[in-house]
Amino acid sequence: MNQLTYRDAGLDLDLYEQSLAGMVPFLRRTHTPRVLDGFGGFASLFSLDYNARLFARNYRHPVLVSSTDGVGSKLKVAALAGKHDTVGIDLVAMSVNDCLCTGGEPLFFLDYLAMPKDDPILTRELIKGISDGCMEAECSLVGGETAILPDFYRPGDYDMAGFCVGIVERDHIINGRAVRPGDRVLGLASSGLHSNGYSLVRKAVFDRAGLKVTDFVPELGRTVGEELLEPTRIYVRAIKNLLQHYPTKRRVLRGLAHITGEGLEGNVPRVLPPGRRVFIKKGTWTPPPVFGWLQKLGDIDESEMFRVFNMGIGFVVIVSQYYADSVQRQLEHDRVPAFVIGEVREGEPGVEFG
Repeated sequence: MNQLTYRDAGLDLDLYEQSLAGMVPFLRRTHTPRVLDGFGGFASLFSLDYNARLFARNYRHPVLVSSTDGVGSKLKVAALAGKHDTVGIDLVAMSVNDCLCTGGEPLFFLDYLAMPKDDPILTRELIKGISDGCMEAECSLVGGETAILPDFYRPGDYDMAGFCVGIVERDHIINGRAVRPGDRVLGLASSGLHSNGYSLVRKAVFDRAGLKVTDFVPELGRTVGEELLEPTRIYVRAIKNLLQHYPTKRRVLRGLAHITGEGLEGNVPRVLPPGRRVFIKKGTWTPPPVFGWLQKLGDIDESEMFRVFNMGIGFVVIVSQYYADSVQRQLEHDRVPAFVIGEVREGEPGVEFG
């Protein structure tokens, strides 16, 4: 009887080392001098204070901000399309956009990949996407974990999770407590579906309509796969520029909300204090065509669309009415279309559409 090896159990350590080697360039391109240890240790070291002229960061009362998320069943679409180099952007976006909601700056990111067998080519594509997202979010990819689990995942399956750590000065935390009646609600345009509601998307597109990822959709001007794999917009640069532009942040920027699962009505109330209600006027922005196409394809009620999807608004900034025009111009200068979509009034915390 032959002696058992790890390879017999489905894990090839030589292939694993090959996968790790392919990651290194994608990590290092995201690093600044604040990353102290490079790559390959048991844990990563990141300096909060750094005094070099180009990277000066000094904090009086630093508060750490943390968030974690995954990509969800959008990964199923990536598998159908055989395209895996953009879902890493979605992974980064879901966490760094959450960190922004405190007024914090994303600092570094770690990933977790799980798959049934080592696949250096797939791993490289996934890490490339994560690295691209970190570059856009101006944070460092400092490490992660790749788990090979042949008994948990079927061939072709994999999963991803991400973890972001950021920082904010205690005196600059934005928590929504300063929201006042009369404040304006600015909606920042999404790039499309982002990474939410894909169980319903797949049900409507593939099960009910019987479409394939390669099918061209005239009203979208692209294939099904191209539309459904459009990466989540990362709002880091635009929001960081706002935070730097307005030194009295809490007098100007009252609340920040990332619009993910459950849409506007499920996410905006998370930053409202007692006695404040947001009224949103439909028609103040034009949702991307994908939403109308999807609604028609699946015969989905409008209320369900707003409950599940972002409907073209990926991030919300609640701002003092006196600065609304200025903030809107600043966002558009950063190439993020923004719309005044509503206002704050007195009432029970929640969202009301009109």
